Amino acid sequence: MLDLELLRSFVSVVDAGGFTRASERVHRTQSTVSQQIKRLEEDVGQVLLHRDGKDVRPTEAGERLLSYARRLLSLAEEARDALRVPDSEGAIRLGIPEDFAAYRLAKLLGAFSRSHPSLRLDVRADQSKNLSRDLDRGELDLALFKREAGAKGAIAVWPEQVHWVTSKSHPIDASAPSVPLIGFPLGCLYRAGAIHALESAGRIWHMAYTSSSLAGIQAAVAAGMGLSILSEMAIQSDHRVLSAKDGFAPINRTEVALMAAPGASSATLRLADRLAEFCDDVQAKAA
Repeated sequence: MLDLELLRSFVSVVDAGGFTRASERVHRTQSTVSQQIKRLEEDVGQVLLHRDGKDVRPTEAGERLLSYARRLLSLAEEARDALRVPDSEGAIRLGIPEDFAAYRLAKLLGAFSRSHPSLRLDVRADQSKNLSRDLDRGELDLALFKREAGAKGAIAVWPEQVHWVTSKSHPIDASAPSVPLIGFPLGCLYRAGAIHALESAGRIWHMAYTSSSLAGIQAAVAAGMGLSILSEMAIQSDHRVLSAKDGFAPINRTEVALMAAPGASSATLRLADRLAEFCDDVQAKAA
């Protein structure tokens, strides 16, 4: 009999491309995951992974096992869901940034809800500062939010690509005496970063457009009302990215952090795994 926990760690190592990220996904130490892979290799009598420094990839035997492992884990989860008492999973209160809500994440959340019919998923898109605060207060079970790079305490983190943007058709005059800014309300990480960058460069600025809606900010940029800072996934075809050559140096590094409340349920941690896979995919495509 193959141990499902060993298979779960094996799949996580392959998907993450290494032991460090895999250990975060399965909520085990790196040494524990390494020992689990060793046990699995002993069980099947085959070497399953090529280890080349930090890079890890499946052997031919590992590739054969991988498809079976995914099917076994999926079937096990389906069996657990089928045998649960209705409403036994309760609810998950999830917070996400709006640019993630407007991206492909809605499809992921819809699929997760359909695969867990006895679970209520309460999703709130909000500013990152509010999501972080409400997670600390116990008002959210799981949150994906932006923060300054280097902070501690998360299931996983991803460096974020953010850029100064202007309108492609109606770019602002870079030599204007006051730079018109477009952004979210006070407290937004991007807004604070933009203001800090301009003031550090000795530039005068004013808020030309403030909105709590990402779509509103995107439209205002496209219309030429001013500059904004947007994540790479939120930049549209009618925006133009500015660089240091245009007089707009990069802002402080930011990152996306995934955090769960203490004592998070197994359903919450399964959703965290899905979100981690999504962010890994976004990061790989941006590389």
